Amino acid sequence: MLTAIVLIDTAPDVIPEVAATLAGLAGVSEVYSVTGRADLVAIVRVTDHDRFADVIADGISKVRGVVRTETLLAFRAYSPAQLDQAFAIGLED
Repeated sequence: MLTAIVLIDTAPDVIPEVAATLAGLAGVSEVYSVTGRADLVAIVRVTDHDRFADVIADGISKVRGVVRTETLLAFRAYSPAQLDQAFAIGLED
């Protein structure tokens, strides 16, 4: 499974409507309203790279109210247990 994190800028008066529309798109697994430079963050999960174009360029970017997107492709996922192990290397209790 391939994952992308998409930062989304929207028109300010339609954030909830855009979020609801995005959450209904195939390939979008989660949508968050956030603080910071973006209005929304969408987590996109697909089975092959070609599907990113379908979901992001042909889907998310064309939703009415979406002004701009920035896509971050995930290289590797780390679970909390893996992070604890990585930072504990060489440390004694």
